Amino acid sequence: MPLVPHLSCPTVPLSNGLHVPILGLGTSHDGGYSHDAIVYALTECGMRHIDTAKRYGCEDKLGKAIKDSGLSRSELWLTDKLWPGDYGYKAAKKACLDSCSEMGVEYFDLYLMHWPESLRRGCSNREMRAETWRALEELYKEGVCRAIGVSNFLVHHLEELKDDCSVVPHVNQVEYHPFQQPNHLMDYCRKEGIVFEGYSPLAKGQIFSNPIIRQIAEKHARTPAQICIRWSVQNGVVTIPKSIRRDRILENCQVFGFQLEEEDMVTLGGLHDGRHVSWDPTNVE
Repeated sequence: MPLVPHLSCPTVPLSNGLHVPILGLGTSHDGGYSHDAIVYALTECGMRHIDTAKRYGCEDKLGKAIKDSGLSRSELWLTDKLWPGDYGYKAAKKACLDSCSEMGVEYFDLYLMHWPESLRRGCSNREMRAETWRALEELYKEGVCRAIGVSNFLVHHLEELKDDCSVVPHVNQVEYHPFQQPNHLMDYCRKEGIVFEGYSPLAKGQIFSNPIIRQIAEKHARTPAQICIRWSVQNGVVTIPKSIRRDRILENCQVFGFQLEEEDMVTLGGLHDGRHVSWDPTNVE
Protein backbone atom coordinates (compact mmCIF):
# COMPACT_ATOMS: atom_id res chain seq x y z
CA MET A 1 0.00 0.00 0.00
CA PRO A 2 1.49 3.39 -0.97
CA LEU A 3 2.19 5.75 1.88
CA VAL A 4 0.51 9.09 2.32
CA PRO A 5 3.71 11.00 3.17
CA HIS A 6 2.35 13.87 5.22
CA LEU A 7 0.17 11.49 7.23
CA SER A 8 2.41 8.43 7.52
CA CYS A 9 5.96 9.70 7.84
CA PRO A 10 6.71 11.68 11.00
CA THR A 11 9.15 14.56 10.90
CA VAL A 12 11.91 15.65 13.25
CA PRO A 13 12.34 19.37 14.07
CA LEU A 14 15.70 21.01 13.45
CA SER A 15 16.99 23.78 15.69
CA ASN A 16 16.12 26.38 13.02
CA GLY A 17 12.45 25.35 12.87
CA LEU A 18 12.54 23.18 9.75
CA HIS A 19 11.18 19.64 9.89
CA VAL A 20 12.99 16.73 8.21
CA PRO A 21 11.09 13.52 7.37
CA ILE A 22 12.34 10.83 9.73
CA LEU A 23 12.67 8.31 6.88
CA GLY A 24 14.65 8.95 3.72
CA LEU A 25 15.98 7.05 0.72
CA GLY A 26 19.74 6.83 0.40
CA THR A 27 21.58 6.77 -2.91
CA SER A 28 25.13 5.69 -3.63
CA HIS A 29 27.63 4.68 -6.27
CA ASP A 30 27.95 1.34 -4.46
CA GLY A 31 25.44 -1.14 -5.84
CA GLY A 32 24.49 0.95 -8.81
CA TYR A 33 21.81 3.54 -9.45
CA SER A 34 18.25 2.95 -10.63
CA HIS A 35 16.22 5.76 -12.17
CA ASP A 36 13.12 3.56 -12.03
CA ALA A 37 13.60 2.89 -8.31
CA ILE A 38 13.86 6.59 -7.44
CA VAL A 39 10.76 7.49 -9.45
CA TYR A 40 8.91 4.56 -7.87
CA ALA A 41 9.93 5.66 -4.36
CA LEU A 42 8.67 9.17 -5.01
CA THR A 43 5.46 8.39 -6.88
CA GLU A 44 4.29 5.04 -5.45
CA CYS A 45 5.79 4.84 -1.96
CA GLY A 46 5.29 8.46 -0.95
CA MET A 47 8.98 8.99 -0.23
CA ARG A 48 9.77 12.69 0.13
CA HIS A 49 13.29 12.61 1.54
CA ILE A 50 16.24 11.80 -0.74
CA ASP A 51 19.86 11.67 0.44
CA THR A 52 22.82 11.85 -1.93
CA ALA A 53 26.37 13.19 -2.22
CA LYS A 54 28.70 14.51 -4.86
CA ARG A 55 30.84 11.43 -4.15
CA TYR A 56 28.05 9.15 -5.42
CA GLY A 57 28.13 10.61 -8.93
CA CYS A 58 24.37 10.60 -9.47
CA GLU A 59 23.30 14.20 -8.88
CA ASP A 60 22.32 14.74 -12.51
CA LYS A 61 20.45 11.42 -12.62
CA LEU A 62 18.56 12.31 -9.45
CA GLY A 63 17.56 15.62 -10.98
CA LYS A 64 16.04 13.79 -13.93
CA ALA A 65 14.23 11.33 -11.64
CA ILE A 66 12.79 14.19 -9.59
CA LYS A 67 11.61 15.89 -12.77
CA ASP A 68 10.06 12.68 -14.06
CA SER A 69 8.23 12.16 -10.75
CA GLY A 70 6.16 15.27 -11.39
CA LEU A 71 6.67 16.46 -7.82
CA SER A 72 7.38 20.10 -7.13
CA ARG A 73 10.66 21.08 -5.49
CA SER A 74 8.84 22.26 -2.36
CA GLU A 75 7.38 18.78 -1.80
CA LEU A 76 10.82 17.23 -1.35
CA TRP A 77 13.58 17.21 1.22
CA LEU A 78 16.92 16.94 -0.60
CA THR A 79 20.18 16.31 1.24
CA ASP A 80 23.55 16.56 -0.51
CA LYS A 81 27.11 16.31 0.81
CA LEU A 82 30.36 18.13 0.19
CA TRP A 83 33.30 15.86 -0.64
CA PRO A 84 36.52 16.46 1.39
CA GLY A 85 38.41 17.15 -1.82
CA ASP A 86 36.31 20.32 -2.10
CA TYR A 87 37.00 21.60 1.41
CA GLY A 88 38.15 25.19 1.82
CA TYR A 89 36.12 28.39 1.60
CA LYS A 90 36.08 29.06 -2.15
CA ALA A 91 36.08 25.42 -3.19
CA ALA A 92 33.17 24.55 -0.90
CA LYS A 93 30.97 27.38 -2.14
CA LYS A 94 31.70 26.48 -5.75
CA ALA A 95 31.09 22.76 -5.16
CA CYS A 96 27.70 23.41 -3.57
CA LEU A 97 26.57 25.65 -6.41
CA ASP A 98 27.87 23.14 -8.95
CA SER A 99 25.91 20.36 -7.22
CA CYS A 100 22.76 22.47 -7.34
CA SER A 101 23.32 22.97 -11.03
CA GLU A 102 23.96 19.26 -11.60
CA MET A 103 20.69 18.35 -9.88
CA GLY A 104 18.78 21.20 -11.50
CA VAL A 105 17.67 22.77 -8.22
CA GLU A 106 18.14 26.21 -6.71
CA TYR A 107 18.74 25.04 -3.14
CA PHE A 108 19.31 22.02 -0.92
CA ASP A 109 17.23 21.42 2.18
CA LEU A 110 20.32 20.07 3.92
CA TYR A 111 23.99 20.25 2.96
CA LEU A 112 26.59 18.27 4.88
CA MET A 113 30.35 18.13 5.20
CA HIS A 114 30.85 14.48 4.27
CA TRP A 115 33.86 13.60 6.46
CA PRO A 116 35.90 15.27 9.24
CA GLU A 117 39.23 14.86 7.45
CA SER A 118 40.23 17.07 4.54
CA LEU A 119 41.84 15.72 1.40
CA ARG A 120 43.41 19.12 0.85
CA ARG A 121 46.74 19.85 2.49
CA GLY A 122 48.33 23.01 3.83
CA CYS A 123 46.63 23.33 7.23
CA SER A 124 45.27 21.15 10.01
CA ASN A 125 41.99 19.27 9.76
CA ARG A 126 40.54 21.57 12.41
CA GLU A 127 41.49 24.71 10.47
CA MET A 128 40.16 23.26 7.21
CA ARG A 129 36.89 22.17 8.85
CA ALA A 130 36.40 25.68 10.26
CA GLU A 131 37.19 27.38 6.95
CA THR A 132 34.84 25.04 5.10
CA TRP A 133 32.11 25.47 7.69
CA ARG A 134 32.25 29.25 7.27
CA ALA A 135 31.46 28.70 3.59
CA LEU A 136 28.46 26.57 4.57
CA GLU A 137 27.34 29.24 7.02
CA GLU A 138 27.32 31.75 4.16
CA LEU A 139 25.43 29.36 1.88
CA TYR A 140 22.91 28.95 4.70
CA LYS A 141 22.49 32.69 5.16
CA GLU A 142 22.11 33.10 1.39
CA GLY A 143 19.35 30.47 1.25
CA VAL A 144 21.26 28.08 -0.99
CA CYS A 145 21.13 25.59 1.89
CA ARG A 146 18.07 25.67 4.15
CA ALA A 147 20.02 23.75 6.80
CA ILE A 148 23.66 22.72 7.16
CA GLY A 149 25.33 19.88 8.96
CA VAL A 150 28.09 17.32 9.06
CA SER A 151 28.54 13.60 8.52
CA ASN A 152 30.78 11.15 10.37
CA PHE A 153 31.79 13.77 12.96
CA LEU A 154 32.59 12.64 16.49
CA VAL A 155 32.20 14.65 19.70
CA HIS A 156 35.64 16.26 19.57
CA HIS A 157 35.09 17.33 15.95
CA LEU A 158 31.77 18.92 16.90
CA GLU A 159 33.26 20.59 19.97
CA GLU A 160 35.99 22.22 17.90
CA LEU A 161 33.54 23.36 15.25
CA LYS A 162 31.31 24.88 17.92
CA ASP A 163 34.29 26.82 19.31
CA ASP A 164 35.50 27.97 15.89
CA CYS A 165 32.25 28.95 14.18
CA SER A 166 28.91 30.62 14.82
CA VAL A 167 26.25 28.18 13.55
CA VAL A 168 25.93 24.86 15.36
CA PRO A 169 25.35 22.05 12.83
CA HIS A 170 21.68 21.26 12.40
CA VAL A 171 22.39 17.57 11.68
CA ASN A 172 25.12 14.97 12.20
CA GLN A 173 24.73 11.93 9.95
CA VAL A 174 26.67 8.83 11.01
CA GLU A 175 26.58 5.05 10.70
CA TYR A 176 23.83 3.66 12.93
CA HIS A 177 22.42 0.15 13.26
CA PRO A 178 22.03 -2.41 16.07
CA PHE A 179 25.73 -3.34 15.88
CA GLN A 180 26.93 0.28 15.85
CA GLN A 181 25.24 2.42 18.47
CA PRO A 182 27.32 5.51 19.33
CA ASN A 183 25.19 6.43 22.32
CA HIS A 184 27.68 8.95 23.74
CA LEU A 185 27.63 10.80 20.42
CA MET A 186 23.82 10.62 20.26
CA ASP A 187 23.54 12.06 23.77
CA TYR A 188 25.95 14.87 22.92
CA CYS A 189 24.05 15.76 19.74
CA ARG A 190 20.73 15.89 21.54
CA LYS A 191 22.19 18.04 24.30
CA GLU A 192 23.52 20.49 21.69
CA GLY A 193 20.34 20.54 19.61
CA ILE A 194 21.93 18.63 16.72
CA VAL A 195 19.59 16.16 15.01
CA PHE A 196 21.11 12.67 14.88
CA GLU A 197 20.73 10.96 11.51
CA GLY A 198 21.72 7.38 10.75
CA TYR A 199 22.90 5.70 7.57
CA SER A 200 23.40 1.96 6.86
CA PRO A 201 20.51 0.97 9.19
CA LEU A 202 20.70 -2.59 7.83
CA ALA A 203 24.49 -2.81 8.38
CA LYS A 204 24.92 -3.48 4.66
CA GLY A 205 22.91 -6.69 4.98
CA GLN A 206 24.62 -8.05 8.08
CA ILE A 207 21.41 -7.79 10.11
CA PHE A 208 19.72 -10.49 8.00
CA SER A 209 21.74 -13.35 9.48
CA ASN A 210 21.35 -12.29 13.10
CA PRO A 211 19.10 -14.81 14.92
CA ILE A 212 17.88 -12.31 17.52
CA ILE A 213 16.74 -9.84 14.86
CA ARG A 214 15.12 -12.66 12.89
CA GLN A 215 13.30 -13.84 16.03
CA ILE A 216 11.88 -10.37 16.71
CA ALA A 217 10.85 -10.12 13.06
CA GLU A 218 8.94 -13.40 13.30
CA LYS A 219 7.27 -12.26 16.49
CA HIS A 220 5.88 -9.16 14.76
CA ALA A 221 5.28 -10.83 11.37
CA ARG A 222 7.68 -8.31 9.83
CA THR A 223 10.97 -8.55 7.99
CA PRO A 224 14.37 -8.09 9.66
CA ALA A 225 14.83 -4.89 7.62
CA GLN A 226 11.56 -3.48 8.91
CA ILE A 227 12.51 -4.35 12.49
CA CYS A 228 15.85 -2.53 12.27
CA ILE A 229 14.42 0.51 10.51
CA ARG A 230 11.56 0.65 13.00
CA TRP A 231 14.04 0.37 15.90
CA SER A 232 16.06 3.27 14.51
CA VAL A 233 12.99 5.43 13.88
CA GLN A 234 11.54 4.56 17.29
CA ASN A 235 14.80 5.80 18.83
CA GLY A 236 14.09 9.17 17.19
CA VAL A 237 16.85 8.78 14.60
CA VAL A 238 16.37 10.16 11.09
CA THR A 239 16.97 6.95 9.14
CA ILE A 240 18.30 6.56 5.59
CA PRO A 241 18.02 3.01 4.17
CA LYS A 242 19.27 2.49 0.63
CA SER A 243 18.00 0.20 -2.11
CA ILE A 244 17.58 0.12 -5.87
CA ARG A 245 14.88 -2.57 -5.78
CA ARG A 246 11.21 -1.61 -5.84
CA ASP A 247 10.12 -4.36 -3.46
CA ARG A 248 12.78 -3.49 -0.91
CA ILE A 249 12.01 0.23 -1.08
CA LEU A 250 8.33 -0.45 -0.44
CA GLU A 251 9.20 -2.85 2.37
CA ASN A 252 11.51 -0.29 3.97
CA CYS A 253 8.76 2.35 3.89
CA GLN A 254 6.23 0.21 5.73
CA VAL A 255 7.51 0.79 9.24
CA PHE A 256 4.92 3.17 10.68
CA GLY A 257 2.06 0.71 11.17
CA PHE A 258 3.50 -1.13 14.14
CA GLN A 259 5.39 -0.50 17.36
CA LEU A 260 8.25 -2.43 18.90
CA GLU A 261 7.71 -3.31 22.55
CA GLU A 262 10.10 -2.06 25.20
CA GLU A 263 11.64 -5.50 25.59
CA ASP A 264 12.34 -5.58 21.85
CA MET A 265 14.01 -2.17 22.02
CA VAL A 266 16.16 -3.27 24.95
CA THR A 267 17.12 -6.52 23.21
CA LEU A 268 18.12 -4.70 20.01
CA GLY A 269 19.94 -2.10 22.07
CA GLY A 270 22.05 -4.91 23.50
CA LEU A 271 23.40 -5.99 20.10
CA HIS A 272 26.02 -3.26 19.91
CA ASP A 273 29.45 -4.75 19.28
CA GLY A 274 31.16 -1.69 17.84
CA ARG A 275 31.55 -2.96 14.28
CA HIS A 276 31.63 -0.53 11.38
CA VAL A 277 30.35 -1.46 7.92
CA SER A 278 31.46 1.89 6.51
CA TRP A 279 34.17 4.44 7.20
CA ASP A 280 35.37 4.70 10.78
CA PRO A 281 36.29 8.29 11.81
CA THR A 282 37.75 7.27 15.19
CA ASN A 283 41.34 8.15 14.30
CA VAL A 284 40.63 11.41 12.47
CA GLU A 285 42.12 14.32 14.40
